[in-house]
Amino acid sequence: MRKRRIESPIVAIGKNVDESASIRQALGYLPIANFVNNEDCVVITANMVNNNPPEKAVVVGPQSLREIIKFFKERNPKRIVVAAGSGGTDTKTVLTNYGYDKVIEEEKVEFIDLNVGPFTNIVIGGKVVKETKINKLIDEATIIVSFTQLKIHEEATMSAALKNIALSWPPAQVHGYPKKNLGIHEDLHDFIVAMVKNIPIDLSIVSLNPAMVGTGPSKGAAKRSDMVIASFDPVACDTICARLLGFKPQAINYLYRCITDGVGEGNIQNIDVKGAKLIDIEKEFSQIAYGQSFAIDE
Repeated sequence: MRKRRIESPIVAIGKNVDESASIRQALGYLPIANFVNNEDCVVITANMVNNNPPEKAVVVGPQSLREIIKFFKERNPKRIVVAAGSGGTDTKTVLTNYGYDKVIEEEKVEFIDLNVGPFTNIVIGGKVVKETKINKLIDEATIIVSFTQLKIHEEATMSAALKNIALSWPPAQVHGYPKKNLGIHEDLHDFIVAMVKNIPIDLSIVSLNPAMVGTGPSKGAAKRSDMVIASFDPVACDTICARLLGFKPQAINYLYRCITDGVGEGNIQNIDVKGAKLIDIEKEFSQIAYGQSFAIDE
């Protein structure tokens, strides 16, 4: 895969009850000045996994999506595309039911349904799924953004920046609903690793406003905090996300493999957390999520 636009171990924490403000705060901690140029095609891959509302922590908030669109519009790229590929239902149903279509229309950006073609074929080298068709938008994207909610996941252990890309891009037109027909879920962790080795994630934005604990990606309990996590390194981002849920990266197979295979930074000593102390946000979120304050390294 091509290199990410910026290699940086910074993981930024935005904290505000207004999620739009929290997103801006988090992005403000990143070395963002030269991130976008006027020739870029920015693709915002938004989690629209199925037909459940944002307040249940299943899909992203439409106004938060608007804020990210505005952030990029201010930097004048050549093209901005919102892209999504629902696994549980027709993407257009999710798009219209929760107001994403209005945001996209009002902001005058494009939308592409990743579940349909035209397609290109990529060889990903997975153990079960060795290749897959994905939308040809992949050949045009110069900046790929992963925007999603943090969740405990019944099969992947955790769903955050990496899994959002790995499961949004494979088309349901090929893999079926919920994208199981060709073997993705026979070894989901392996598939996630294979996908993120082939699709560069240039910016990760993970919302905990709300996050999901219990049985994700749809049946768990929504727990609302005021945090948004952002990073140019999706592995570093997911490593911090994991700690908030109470996991070291070794507990999440695909994340640990991404670290050992050099996809990104997973050594907590090398990750530069901005905006808050890691131990403080671990305690804060654990109290919200589990009713008890704790931190892994306390």
